[in-house]
Amino acid sequence: MRILLTAFEPFGGSDRNPTIEIVRSIHGSMPWIHTTVLPVVTGVGVGSAWAALQPILHEPWDAIVHLGESAKASMIMVERVAVNLRDSSVADNTGSMLRDAPVIDGGPAAYFATLPVRELVAASLMIDVPAALSLSAGTFLCNETMYRTLHAMHAVRRSTLAGFVHVPQLPEQAAVRGGPSMDAVVMARAVEAMLSRLHEGPRLAQA
Repeated sequence: MRILLTAFEPFGGSDRNPTIEIVRSIHGSMPWIHTTVLPVVTGVGVGSAWAALQPILHEPWDAIVHLGESAKASMIMVERVAVNLRDSSVADNTGSMLRDAPVIDGGPAAYFATLPVRELVAASLMIDVPAALSLSAGTFLCNETMYRTLHAMHAVRRSTLAGFVHVPQLPEQAAVRGGPSMDAVVMARAVEAMLSRLHEGPRLAQA
């Protein structure tokens, strides 16, 4: 079992991103996990998240798990759907803020995650970390990354499991901008439990 786990750089005026702290915590503790941090830049050009992800995407991964921060989330949110839309009120780290733009021209309206989403939620709940399914990954870079990944797997008919997990902001971030939060150590425990469930060979039932 080889799993690709990705995080994002800080964005939106914050100098922190909980996903970085999560992958740093996990890196090295699970030898079958490969971690990487993506830039918060939309599109496919040089310096974009996709430009950083694409060269390694088609390595023989058994699963690809993207992590992203949601300042609105009060718990771990396992995403079920990525839509073919970029429409954000937040600029990326180059200042770009797209409205009413597709992720991929002519692509399907949406893709469902191929990760065993209910099992991932259950893995988090088993260690008493709140988690739930989500029907919207938003329309910013998190959704775009999930959509592009699933589209790429579909295009080459790869059976790689792929999807996205949103985590809350850190308490330090919430102290500045308000909203719910969760401790980085707690979030890392939840993600580790999810990755362990994948490594054990979860049932692949979706709903």
